[in-house]
Amino acid sequence: MNYEVRSASSIIGSFKVPGDKSISHRALIFSSLANGESEIRGISTGGDVNSTMNCLSQLGVEIERQDGTVKVHGKGKLSYSFPKLILDAGNSGTTMRLLTGILAGQKFESTITGDETLRRRPMQRIVEPLSQMGANIVPSYNMTAPLKIFPAENLHGIKYELPLPSAQVKSAILLAGMFAEGETTVVEPVESRDHTERMLKLTKVKTPSGFETRISCDYVVEPMEYDVAGDISSAAFFLAAAAILPNSSVTAIGVTLNPTRTGFLDVLVMMGARVEIENIREAAGEPIADVTVSNSELNGVEISGGMIPRLIDELPIIGVMAAFAKGETIVHDAHDLRRKESDRIVAVVDNLEAMGAEVSELDDGFIVNGTGNLVGAEIDSYKDHRVAMAFTVAGLAAKGTTVIKNAEWAKISFPEFFEILDKLVIRS
Repeated sequence: MNYEVRSASSIIGSFKVPGDKSISHRALIFSSLANGESEIRGISTGGDVNSTMNCLSQLGVEIERQDGTVKVHGKGKLSYSFPKLILDAGNSGTTMRLLTGILAGQKFESTITGDETLRRRPMQRIVEPLSQMGANIVPSYNMTAPLKIFPAENLHGIKYELPLPSAQVKSAILLAGMFAEGETTVVEPVESRDHTERMLKLTKVKTPSGFETRISCDYVVEPMEYDVAGDISSAAFFLAAAAILPNSSVTAIGVTLNPTRTGFLDVLVMMGARVEIENIREAAGEPIADVTVSNSELNGVEISGGMIPRLIDELPIIGVMAAFAKGETIVHDAHDLRRKESDRIVAVVDNLEAMGAEVSELDDGFIVNGTGNLVGAEIDSYKDHRVAMAFTVAGLAAKGTTVIKNAEWAKISFPEFFEILDKLVIRS
């Protein structure tokens, strides 16, 4: 569908976003490996998490969903059964990568694939380390899905140093390590999202070479009760709108403040936005709080290095904010943007150019010279949920009307996005 966005005078109010997508995936997967019933409250309603749920059901996991609560009847880490059909991860890279780590340790053959977009995303980053562990995985000719996974003759632990920080790759290796002889160690050069370590209560050690996390084959997953924190990556769109629209202030209620996820809030402060954090508490091992952002004059910033993994999903909306900041905003060291649901560097640069921004493309990021002015245009979502939502926000602050092509892709992570937007936006 095409979604028409008209200029807004401000955005005001409080809102709750769905449960964090990264946490929701892991709560489902770890519950499926536990020996006993787990309960998950506040789970993400997005299409990606539904893909994980559907794949687990095909693997014989009993899942009940009612009144916002999901019950998973786990029967232990060796209880998965042979899927009668090819597993479909839809658009979800997390589903594919994490489940591949588990399937590498099963005693049956399986195949996992995804939609057209996911089948273009590189899977060598998990195939290579899992193969070093002895996994028998056959990808397509260009190292993409579908992945055919055969029983391994001798799955064994390794010490693997990630070339680039990636929570999905790290998690896939650690999950395979639960089925591998000996100990498996993952070393990250820069710390990425640590939801896996928190949920599995794994110890992370900082060493001169990076951050080391270990797991062994005797690890037993315990059934849990999970209260899923609100998704800061979803809240970011409304918080950014409040930062750039005059006389605006919004409050995101109960979002995760996991330190590996709060890079976006740090950038807001660096740019000069007014950010207030209140009512800090904890849910299922994750810190959460209410976050309020109010309009203020923004300044350009440089974002690079260790900051990137902490805000990789928010970079498209940061690109939009940069168009309304004084001076240059430079994003680099963000090579991973080219391997997301779309090439997000191209998507940000092309769409900002279409709206009249001064922007240039880098191999590993982009530069935006903030002018404070955007004009309505026809925007290509690239069938990427974060691009669709980021440029909807751009349309609110632009002069005239903006049309988002294929805006329905927002449902992948945030089906309620447009409904919440309509409640918060004030038009003169």
